[in-house]
Amino acid sequence: MTQADRKGDGEQTVLLVDDNAQNLELLEVYMEDLPEVHVVKATNGLEAMTQVAEQSPDVVLLDIMMPKMSGFEVCKRIKGDPKTRDIAVVMVTALNEPGDIERAAECGTDDYLAKPIDRKALIELVRSLLGAKTRG
Repeated sequence: MTQADRKGDGEQTVLLVDDNAQNLELLEVYMEDLPEVHVVKATNGLEAMTQVAEQSPDVVLLDIMMPKMSGFEVCKRIKGDPKTRDIAVVMVTALNEPGDIERAAECGTDDYLAKPIDRKALIELVRSLLGAKTRG
């Protein structure tokens, strides 16, 4: 069992979703800057929905272009379900055309980060979203 597999009391959970192993690993390394965070991972949209149901994450960092179910569809499902709609969803993607950003907003995303990801900006965003959840 790795550190990412163990969740302690009071920890908040961040779900990382990307079909590219290197991107997933990079996001996981970035999350090490937040030692109070429990990290879980998924490599496609269907796995992401399973993790959302099982882990009830506080924040989802979600790639858009994935097999089996796109990030747009995952976000729509999370935001469309009363049990999960309060989960913060951040699209983390190489897609950065205005139409892509607009579509993400229509799906209900809370924020949008274009790859390559700036580590400091990502950490600040996740920290802010987690803080909002504890205050909310």
